[in-house]
Amino acid sequence: MGPVTHVLAHATVPGDVSPALRGSLIDCWIAVTDAGGAAGFPFPPVTEADVAPVLDALVDRLGPDRHRLITVTVDGTLAGWVVLGHDPNPLVAHWGTVHHLQTHPGFRGLGLGTALMRELHRVARDELALDHLRLAARGGEGLEGFYAALGWHESGRWPNALRLAPHDTRDEVLMRLDLHA
Repeated sequence: MGPVTHVLAHATVPGDVSPALRGSLIDCWIAVTDAGGAAGFPFPPVTEADVAPVLDALVDRLGPDRHRLITVTVDGTLAGWVVLGHDPNPLVAHWGTVHHLQTHPGFRGLGLGTALMRELHRVARDELALDHLRLAARGGEGLEGFYAALGWHESGRWPNALRLAPHDTRDEVLMRLDLHA
C-alpha cells in the first residue's frame, strides 16, 4: 500500500468542534480504549456516557493560547487526534503538554500518529513559540520507542504509578522534547 492521503485540521475554540466532530472524537476514543489503547480510560469497555463528559471538558478548555485540538482524517473519516496544552502563566509559558494522542484502530500503521505529532511540534514551536513539550505515557505499551523516534527523551518515571489490574501495575513514563534542538 502506498502513502495514505490525510488531512490535518485544528480546533482552537469550542465552537470549532461541531456535533459531528464531537461524535467522531467520542467514537474514536471508545474504539482506542476498547482496543487496549493507553488513552486515559484504563478499564475497557467504555461507553459514550463515560467518554462524553471528559471530551466535553477538554473541548471547553480549547483556546488559541491554551489548548488546541489537532485531528487527522482519511477520506473524510476521523482517524486520530491529539491535544496540545499550554499554560500562559509566565512561569511555565515556554512549555506545552501533549494529551490524548490516539489513532483509531482501523487506521493504525499508516503513520498518522507521527503526522499528528509532527504537526503538534510545528504548532508548538512556530505558532505558540514554545521551547519544550512534555507528556506522560503508560509504561509497558512500547510508547517510549514511538516517541523516541520523534526526538523525545525520557526524563523520569513514576514507578508503579498506574494500577490497571491487581497484578498489572505500570510506571508512568515522563518524556520531554526540546523544540529547538
